[in-house]
Amino acid sequence: MTVRPCLPWPDKYLRSRAEEVSEITDETLTLWQDMIDTMEAMPGVGLAANQIGVLQRLAVIDGSSERGRAVRLANPEILHASVALREHEEASPNLPGVSAKIKRPRAVTVRYMDETGATVERDFVGIEATSVQHQIDHLNGKMYFDKLSKVKRDMLIRKAKKLSG
Repeated sequence: MTVRPCLPWPDKYLRSRAEEVSEITDETLTLWQDMIDTMEAMPGVGLAANQIGVLQRLAVIDGSSERGRAVRLANPEILHASVALREHEEASPNLPGVSAKIKRPRAVTVRYMDETGATVERDFVGIEATSVQHQIDHLNGKMYFDKLSKVKRDMLIRKAKKLSG
């Protein structure tokens, strides 16, 4: 089990677009396992590779109540998003101690490459839909608080800085 440190905000990797993955290698599989271990240690429901300093379009999510059902995604892209929105409290280990309610589509259809290298299209609903959208934002160099108004975003960042001392 390898738990990797999450980069502190405002590290440049958190604002960088991750690079496409051309194939699934043994290194990819090891990185995914480290990401799952890191996600479980937080505990969280998702993690993107750039959160731990790796600029590859890799993410993991696990919204199951029993855990141990992580989905490994390479190059995830949203094909369809529901019109219905769901509000959820979102946070990030990169900016600990703060969170915000964010509205996102309740369901999304995502295309990604799985651990076997196969292209998969899958529907995600509820917490998993929220998490996969959150992780894709990370892979695009965006943070959840970018969805807030400037005033709310600035308040959240000030609070986080105060908490970190």
